[in-house]
Amino acid sequence: MIEKYCIGADVGGTTIKLAVISTDGEILKKWEIPTDTSERGKHITRDINITIDNTLEELNLHKSSILGIGAGAPGFVDSSTGYINEAINIGWKHFDFGVELKQLTGLNVWVDNDANLAALGENWLGAGRGVENLIAVTLGTGVGGGIIANGEILNGANGTAGEIGHVTVKTSGGAPCNCGRSGCLETETSATAIVRKAKEAVLEKPLSALASMKDITAKDVFVAAKEGDAAAQQVLSDVTETLGLALANLTVAVNPNKIVLGGGVSQAGDQLLQPLKEAYSKHCLPRAAEACVFELAELGNDAGVIGGASLVKQYSNAQ
Repeated sequence: MIEKYCIGADVGGTTIKLAVISTDGEILKKWEIPTDTSERGKHITRDINITIDNTLEELNLHKSSILGIGAGAPGFVDSSTGYINEAINIGWKHFDFGVELKQLTGLNVWVDNDANLAALGENWLGAGRGVENLIAVTLGTGVGGGIIANGEILNGANGTAGEIGHVTVKTSGGAPCNCGRSGCLETETSATAIVRKAKEAVLEKPLSALASMKDITAKDVFVAAKEGDAAAQQVLSDVTETLGLALANLTVAVNPNKIVLGGGVSQAGDQLLQPLKEAYSKHCLPRAAEACVFELAELGNDAGVIGGASLVKQYSNAQ
């Protein structure tokens, strides 16, 4: 019997990560190529097709052994068709990504939001392995989310389920968000938000260690807080309080077994987790909180491609 493989593709604003993965989760090869965002990203599908062809030739694999491609994109995705309503960082708007990629490669293609793929990846081979009800949160430049309920990824009526970065957490005086509104969770708890808040805190506390830094990063804020800097500690207190409240409210709707935190900010580990769990417990319905544990994501940058392969594995079996 010929062994079957899945291809995962995670399209980002800078690079496209790809992997060939067996149906039992073994990564045969993973690699990345630059994302060509010129001409509103029109060359991306061509580039994916070329690199897949080259890699399959290198691995001596025929396309008949490939079950399909699971691809992720940062934006609003209709997962039933692979249609991209908008992916700002790439330049796509009203783009039939799934159809075009299928036509070029001759392979079955399934597409979902990149944060949903990260959730699927952690659910298959990572920190959320086998969990039936999961909230996966990515804290990076923005805030991404994926929700798995009763073993299925939630997409909703038009692909916006799980967009937790755009939950409104500040109804007045909030920072503008790239979604066109203000006060979103993304503008209050992302790495970008932490840096903005730190700069604002320095104006009030000019003796803060942060004041001497030319280009403050989120990591700098965590380091300064650990060393006792009051301004940095206040920033992180605001962030964990806001995120804890948002996750507590989501818990009432989803009732997850586990919340998994990934992205660059999660590298702070217990320094983030401990106050976040305290804020969450304070705001959450006690019975719902009893069922839920927090964990740090395990798959790092591989979560998206593993999630893409998981998507293929799931839907190719259904055909």
